[in-house]
Amino acid sequence: MSGGGAPVSGLRLTVLLGEGDTYGHRPLYSEIVHRAHYARLAGASVFRGIEGFGASSLIHTTRLLSLSEELPVAVVIVDVAERVRAFVTELRELVGESLVAWVDEVEIVR
Repeated sequence: MSGGGAPVSGLRLTVLLGEGDTYGHRPLYSEIVHRAHYARLAGASVFRGIEGFGASSLIHTTRLLSLSEELPVAVVIVDVAERVRAFVTELRELVGESLVAWVDEVEIVR
């Protein structure tokens, strides 16, 4: 993606994970960000949730008395459609059937 100029149509990929999910000895969110960087995608960020629940139906929270170590994490990646769709294929190979993600259209403004 080049800088400046008119807005560009793109896609935002959001991947939901647990903070404790790993790939090898690395946090899964870190593996995804590093692979997105290697794939030269326009950008990737990780956001740590303060409370949430998933398939286990257990609520994980940052509240002091809970001491949860399995907080929700969202990895957000933005780029043009072809590049994001190609990366989704790599993600499926990385996390298999447990992948919880969605893709939505965005307008990229620089």
